This record gives sequence, C-alpha cells and structure tokens, in this order.
Amino acid sequence: MHTTKLIPILLGFILFACTTQVEVNTVRVQDKNELKQAIEEVQAGDEIVLANGIWEDVTIELAGNGTKENPIVLRAETPGEVYIEGQSSLKYGGDFWVVRDLYFRNGFTPNNSVVEFRLNNKVANNCVFTNCVIDNFNQPQRDRPDHWVEFWGRQNELSNCNIIGKSNSGPTVRVFLKGNESIRNHHRIINNHFGPRPRKGGPHGETLQIGDSGTSMSPSNTLVADNLFDRCNGEVEVISSKTNYNEFRNNVFYKCEGSLVMRHGNYCWIDGNYFIGDDNSENIGGIRIVNTGHWVVNNYFYNLKGNNFRAPLAVMNGIPKSPLNRYNQVTDVVVAYNTWIDCKSPWHFGVGANLSQAEVLPPSEIRSARPVRTVVANNIVYTSENVSVPVIAYDKIDGVTFKSNVINNKEMAYAKKNTFDYCDFTMNKIADYIYAPSSQVCDVETYNGFDFETITTDILGNSRTESNRVGAMCDVPLVNPEILEKTKYGANWFASEKPKAESKILKVSAEDGNLQAKIREASSGDIIKLAAGEYSIDAPLDIDKEITLKSATDDAETKIVYKGEKNTPLFQMNPNGKLKVQNILLEGNGDNFAFASLQKNMSALYDVEAKDCRIEKFNYVLKAYKESFSDSITFVECEISNCDNGIELSEETDDNGDYNVEFLTIDNCRFNKVKSNVIDYYRGGYDESTIGGNLLVTNSTFTNCGGREENGILLNTRGIVNVNIADNSFKNNPVKLVALLWGAKNNSHSNNEIRNSGKIVVEENLKLKLMY
Repeated sequence: MHTTKLIPILLGFILFACTTQVEVNTVRVQDKNELKQAIEEVQAGDEIVLANGIWEDVTIELAGNGTKENPIVLRAETPGEVYIEGQSSLKYGGDFWVVRDLYFRNGFTPNNSVVEFRLNNKVANNCVFTNCVIDNFNQPQRDRPDHWVEFWGRQNELSNCNIIGKSNSGPTVRVFLKGNESIRNHHRIINNHFGPRPRKGGPHGETLQIGDSGTSMSPSNTLVADNLFDRCNGEVEVISSKTNYNEFRNNVFYKCEGSLVMRHGNYCWIDGNYFIGDDNSENIGGIRIVNTGHWVVNNYFYNLKGNNFRAPLAVMNGIPKSPLNRYNQVTDVVVAYNTWIDCKSPWHFGVGANLSQAEVLPPSEIRSARPVRTVVANNIVYTSENVSVPVIAYDKIDGVTFKSNVINNKEMAYAKKNTFDYCDFTMNKIADYIYAPSSQVCDVETYNGFDFETITTDILGNSRTESNRVGAMCDVPLVNPEILEKTKYGANWFASEKPKAESKILKVSAEDGNLQAKIREASSGDIIKLAAGEYSIDAPLDIDKEITLKSATDDAETKIVYKGEKNTPLFQMNPNGKLKVQNILLEGNGDNFAFASLQKNMSALYDVEAKDCRIEKFNYVLKAYKESFSDSITFVECEISNCDNGIELSEETDDNGDYNVEFLTIDNCRFNKVKSNVIDYYRGGYDESTIGGNLLVTNSTFTNCGGREENGILLNTRGIVNVNIADNSFKNNPVKLVALLWGAKNNSHSNNEIRNSGKIVVEENLKLKLMY
C-alpha cells in the first residue's frame, strides 16, 4: 500500500483516539494519606471518591490536569455524607477538576480561603466546585478576614452550592484579577443559594466581591446568574462589582439589607433580577450605580423601603478626577424596562452628594460630579398608596433624560418635570411578591433609544419583538416564575430550611441547686421558669443557645445573686447565644458584671434582652469585648441602679467602621446612680458605606448618673449613624452634656425633660478618621 494512502487512515485513527473518552479509573480513599497519594497518581478522567464520614484538619491540594472531555472528579461517596471539619481547606492547582457533594462545617480555614482556585501561586482554569455546602465555617476571631471561595484563573465555576452564615470579616466570595492570567476570566457563579449572612457591624461583609479598586479598569466578564441571595445582611453591598463587563442575570435578592452595587468598573449588564423587600425593614435595597456604561433592564423591585445608599434605585454623584478607590462619575447609563411595586421613593439621584461636609472632608472626597448622558426610559412605578416623592434628587438631575416612564400616582412631585406619564392602571398578582399590569398600560409608546434593540426579552424570557410594553413584563400570558422555590438553588441533597423544634418549658427552684446544669440540659428555644426565691451563683452561666429565663410567678420575688470573681459576668454570652431574662432581680457584688461577651473567639453573633428586671450592684451592666458583635441588645421596663458602669459597647476603637451591636434599644427604663459609661456606643472611621449603628432611647429616666464620666457626656454615641433620644427625663446628672449628636446623619432628639444635667448638642459634621 502506498504511503499516501496510509496517511488518511492514520489520521482517522488518531482523530478517533482523541475524541474517545478514556476509561474512568475510580479510587476510593479513606484517609488523608490515601487522598494525597491518589492525587499524586491521578490521570485525566479519573475519579477520586472520599469515603463517608468526618474528614478533620484536611488540606486538599488538587494538582494534575484533566481535559475538557475527561475532567478529574473528586466527590463524596454519598452526597452530603462527607463532612470537612476542623482546620481544613481545598485548593485547585490544575485544570479541568470537578469537586462535588462535600459538606464543610464545624471548622474554619487555616488559610485565607476555604476553597481557592489557586495553589502555590499557580492559578486553576476550567475547574468546578458544585453541589457542595459551606455552613458557618467561621474564623474564631471575627476580625480575622477570609473568603469562603476565591476565584483566580479563568473559566472556573461555583454552582448549585449552599453558602450559609459567614459572620467574620471578608466577602463570602471574592474574584481576583491580579495578573493577566485572571483577567477576562469568564467565571460562572450560577444556581447557588447564598445566605442567610448575618449583619457584620461594619464594612467588609459583602456576599460577593468581583475585583477591587486596583484592578477596577480590567475586564472580568464574570457571570452571576440564577442565584438566590437570601437575607444576605452583612453590609450595605450584597454584591460589589469592581471590574468591567460583568453580567448579573435572573438572580433573586430576598430581603437582603443591602444592594447590588456597581462600585467600580464599567459596562455591566443587570438584567432580569428580582429584589424583594419587607415592611419591617428600611435597610433593604435594590441597585446602586457608579461609573460608566451600565445597562439596568428588566428588573423587578417589590416593597423596598431603603433610602440613600440602600434606595431601590440609587444613582450616585461622583468625585471629579476621582482616584480609583473612590467614586467615578455616572455616565452613559441606561435604566429601561424595569418595574417598581410599592417601593418607598423608588428613584434616588445624586446619592452621596456631600458639599455640606466640605469643612471636614478634603476636596478629593467631595462628590459633586452629577450623572450625565443617562437615560431612564420605559419603566413602571406603581403604588397601592400615594407616595408623595417618587423621585429624590440630592443634586440637579439635568444630565438625566426621562422617556416613557409611567406611574399610577397622581400626587407625584415630578410630573411637571416630564419624569413620568400618569396612567390609571391596576396590577394582578401572579405569585407571592410578583405583580404585573392587568392590561396594556394606557398604550404608552415605548421609547426606542440607542441600542435598545438589544433588549430582546423581558424578565420572564418572553420576546419583546412581537409584544412589547413598558415595565419588566411583556403583555403575554404570564406564568409563576417560582423565584423562591428553594429546590431550584443550591445542593440537591441539602435542606436549606430545617424544621424548628417546639419550645419546652423547664422548671427549677432555688432548692434544686444547679441553674447552669438546667441551662445545659435545655435545647435552643426552651424556656426556663424560676420559682420564687434566691439563687446564688458562683461562676458564669454560659449561654450558647437561645434561652429564656423568667420568673414563674409575678407575685413573689425571684432573685439571682452573683458572687463570682472580679470582672467575670453572671451571664457569659457565647457565639450563637440568645438570652432573654424576664421579671428577675439580678444582683452583683460590685466588682463583677451582669452580662458580657467572651473576651475572645466570638465567632458568631449573640443577643441579649432584659425585660421587667432590676439590675443592681454590678461593675458593668453589660460589657462587650473587641471582636464581639450583637445583633440586638434590648432593655425594656428595667431598673438599673448602683452600678459603676452601664452598657459599654465601645471596644472597636481601630476606626475601621466597625461597632459592637447593630440595634441597641432602651425603653421605659430607670437608671439611677450609674457612675460612668451609662450608654457608651462607638463607631469610628469615615465610611459612608457603613450605614449602621442604631440606638433608640425612649420613655426612660436618668437620675444621679455620670458622676465619674471622664468626657462629661452622659450618653456617648460617637459615630453611630442612627440615634433617636425621645421622651426621656434627665435629672441631676453631673455632666456637661446629655448627648452630642451627629447632625449630618440620622441623629435626632425630641420631647426630653432635662434638669440640672447639661444639654443635648447637635454637631452637624463630626471629624472622623478617613479609612482609605
């Protein structure tokens, strides 16, 4: 046979060999040594199976390369029955790996990441982390930052995972673009269930951050699609996009106390997302726009009450000649075919305008560059009740063009400025939280702007070619999008909502003895009723679950006397401890504390509520240590007397925007002879994105307090953003000031009676340390 005739035959064999999958070699491993050996010997197409059980203190380093046709798989023997615990992490150091079905719990990473698409500075490409769970895998120290997933390289994927409960510092998921090998990465973050993420009490609590200011002009091309962001409350930015050409499509933001933020970078698409709010929160936001060239189309906003940075739509002012890490001017942005339903003041323009603070800020911080060349068109705003100001402008909005926007509210303030067309229309409910116009909205002709032909579908995927109208939904038969069907997101073996056990009532008497044993015996949510009598306690009572302690009777006194050592607390709050004390007298020895956090390793939040209690003869009523954080501390109808110090929440003095409690509430209480730190609540650092710290002091009396207060201020609220002091009585308190309030923020006082106690002073602009 001639050689020329052999060539096509040989090429055929080679092509057949290259396109045929290799035989899968499955290796089951039972310990760390077997796993390490299996990884060292792995070939393309192999499958490594981790035996069911607990894998503790394991570092999984995935070297070696698969191929597109024959990736290497690392998986659990049974999905969800391989538990990664202790000080453990997973790093990808090769290409075409798939990891699936693992459960990270009861531990933390000893590195900077739990899952990282990089090993020893070698980035991974075309790798997948899927059908896994990372559950409360928090650092013991809340200030110790890490990321639960770090993206490096290109074409990597996080999919169908549940990412739950991150409480320490750092974004949950972080995309890095340092180095040419990580730009134009085309990563995919799809079909995941993120959250809940608790409030952090400061910055650096994003759920997702793509890039940073240093790489913000780089193209990322990251796709974030079809995810559920469920009560992701870490900070004001749920997602912080800081690079170019990212896409955010068909995600659901359910009661998230923050926003999807185009913080840096340009030319992002925000298309087909749902933002669902709550009547009980004014912190739930929508979309915030900074920089150039973004398209915001087909999005749906329901019942959002947020303002300013957390507005349903917030279009910011920029800083002229802004450095990379601040705020560039908004230019060439399109906001089209969106729907706002029952949102409080849905549109905010010029957010962040701060000329009034020029006396305390450098010129480089003044946000005076208004949005320009921005088009807002073909949108619907609907309110079942009148909203007097559907548009809030903090500066002139002469650079914004409004076309074919429709509102049903006759009372709107901006009709004369051609912001809206008025139309009397109604809405039909098609699912929980989802409403659509009952008919074509008054035959309003849609505006056809530049490149609007690229908006080819609506939020439900219906074509706009044949049937188009204003708003997020076209005039076609509508179906329930099932946006909160939890089985659509996350691992298919994991139940994201577990049934809550019914509370039990446990009874104890002073004669029974050990109250701590009864607390240990109780399950989370149980109620312990204390019979009348005196309970003598010699060591701290550890609270690491949700517990209620209450008097079993209203007509006889229940008293807990704490005889513990100096500077120890009666109630020692541990991570995840939630304590409610009701109708009990708490008495100390003058040197110890009533309530305190642990001094270290407060990896998760705690809560304290005291109602109808007398608290006396303690050094501190409540002492919060550094790196501790409480979501809620509440004193209602309590009498607090003869204590050296009151409620001290002032340990975060690094001036990085952090603070020790989100909500501090004092209502109908009586403070008498509390010598210092009556209320000491501190947040330091100039950080406009930390919209937190909430103090409410109402209907309470303060008498003969503050005699040893060094700064001469009775209620210290330095840097706290939201303060309301109302309907209180201050008598015979030897201080210069009752309070020094921050006028530029949401600080207020009203109807307070002040006698021989100094005064309340409002300072418009506090001078704070810049954080950047």
